Amino acid sequence: MYSRQSYWGTHRKLVLAFDVGTTFSGISYCILDPGDVPVIRGVSKFPSQEHVGGSNKIPSVMYYDQEGRVRAVGAETEQLHIVEKAEEEEWVRLEWWKLHLYSEHLEASHFSSADLPPLPNGKLAIEVLGDFLRYLFQCAKAYVEEAHDSTIWNSLEDRIDLILTHPNGWKEPQRQWIRKAVELAGLVPVGEEGQSRVHLLTDGEANLHFCATNILASEKFEAMLIACTDGPEEDDDGSASEHQGVILIDAGSETIDSSAYSMKLSPTSFREIAPAECRLQGSSFVTYRTHAFLRALLANSKYGDEDTLKRMTVIFDKTTKMHFRSANEPQYIRFGTIRDKDLEYNIRSGQLRLSGQDVAKLFEPSVEEIIAAFEVQRKAASIPITCVFLVGDFAASDWLHSSLLKYMSSLGISFCRPSRHTSKAVADGAVSYYLDRLVSGRAARFTYGVPCSRLYVPHDAEHVSRRSTAFTALNGDLRLPNAFGSVLTKGTEVSGQQEFRTSFCRERANLSACESVQVDIVAYRGTVECPLWVDKEKESYTKLCTIFADTSKVALSLQPCQRPDGLGVYYTIEFDVVILFDLMELKAQISWKENVRMNVADWLVPLRLTYPIPRFHRVWRSGVPSLLCMTISLIEAIAPLSV
Repeated sequence: MYSRQSYWGTHRKLVLAFDVGTTFSGISYCILDPGDVPVIRGVSKFPSQEHVGGSNKIPSVMYYDQEGRVRAVGAETEQLHIVEKAEEEEWVRLEWWKLHLYSEHLEASHFSSADLPPLPNGKLAIEVLGDFLRYLFQCAKAYVEEAHDSTIWNSLEDRIDLILTHPNGWKEPQRQWIRKAVELAGLVPVGEEGQSRVHLLTDGEANLHFCATNILASEKFEAMLIACTDGPEEDDDGSASEHQGVILIDAGSETIDSSAYSMKLSPTSFREIAPAECRLQGSSFVTYRTHAFLRALLANSKYGDEDTLKRMTVIFDKTTKMHFRSANEPQYIRFGTIRDKDLEYNIRSGQLRLSGQDVAKLFEPSVEEIIAAFEVQRKAASIPITCVFLVGDFAASDWLHSSLLKYMSSLGISFCRPSRHTSKAVADGAVSYYLDRLVSGRAARFTYGVPCSRLYVPHDAEHVSRRSTAFTALNGDLRLPNAFGSVLTKGTEVSGQQEFRTSFCRERANLSACESVQVDIVAYRGTVECPLWVDKEKESYTKLCTIFADTSKVALSLQPCQRPDGLGVYYTIEFDVVILFDLMELKAQISWKENVRMNVADWLVPLRLTYPIPRFHRVWRSGVPSLLCMTISLIEAIAPLSV
């Protein structure tokens, strides 16, 4: 079993992890006492679930009144008196609201925002998230005070670190919305100090930490891993490798998150070996397809009204969906009484009979997307994959498990579905991430760089085709606009404080134009390995942010150069864009040489961001001034030639 180190801090602290799912949400926590080995616990008691033993999650459902005030949350929304009052006072029942935050870059041809239940009038998705987080926070407080000491919360209120997880496919805008929602909920003070207590993590990495500390480090798993391999993998030099390729599939209600790692068990450590995958095909979409299927099937039946269809869908979701095992056996939805009958539509004694083949088709798109994501990662991985883990709420589906087991077995890959506690895998794993930090390296999900110009090459066919757009630079060079300079390519493995640096130069006709430098950071999400032009596949390029540096001091030392056309002088300012990886996030910096000494930007701030509240960290280095650098998440940044 995984052996966790004692907490090395000097002060007591509380860590809370929130797993906010599309259909269900949960909380895990850990009280850190100096010198003691941390223990991860789950909140297992929520309002209106007091008599349900061991319930680790609540429904992600909310009721708002007509004034936009929260009236009921979670299990409270299922109480009969709440349902009756909601109908009387016309409250708005809100489900699937998390999907209003989904990333536009997820492939979702089967689903759009128009399919989502509308938000209450005047409410933004970020505000709904804030309301829900506030409720979870209150539930955590009540549980911790009851389970431990009624005074413990007040003593730790200013020393609570929050961890919030999100799908692998969420990008910087969604992450910044989460941070803003935490502030709106009042969980941390507004500003840099409060945001330093907020940590964001992908579902994939949270699941990895759960599996690593609960399953992978067990003797049973080590025996299974040895049994499922013909022999040890060998490194390039012929020596036996200590590393195994592992893929974790988090089949949740909203997304399918797939993460690939190189695993070393002694000591336990992991390195990401392929970009994370995220597909919008979680279990909720099986339910979504079921509702559409039933509506079409019963369109001309007396049981085709919307209320009955919704009741059937809910029953299917809670029973049939998870227990379905064979396409050769009929499936039943028990929705009514013995008097409910419509033989033409296979309804007898309050039960709707469905063929197993029809039910299997409802799962098919999700199974296909999981396999497709797996194959993308298997092919991109730097070492062979020997084991796959299936976790998440959707993992409880027998049909999903058997379908994936059949596929993985055909490839000779070991396939494992943990039998217990997978519903709390993300929340527990998030706390483990905070404590253990088992991942030593990650893979860039996209290619990052900046728009720039490129020197014209007359024997290059692409350049010749762009000859009409060429312009003459101040130094006399013929250059092409709309170029893209890559600084970090997709799939590159990075670790620790690894630095990525690209040199730039800018020519200006006067010194005043050299007093500041501004650079756009762009991510390329397409499939081309070496993208070169931003006007090709325009939809694949996304501006993440704009950064600038005050270069007024170095501008004073610039020497004028004579323009070849004799029309005066120009000045050239040279600088580097530097990216450093720090755990799950990146730091962007601008540096330049000043008096033959490397200097860094005194201030580095974002301009015209399309998402709110960027996070900042103060950085001190020997021999250079302080640096205020914008932090953007790991799979979300970078910069590069002449701009």
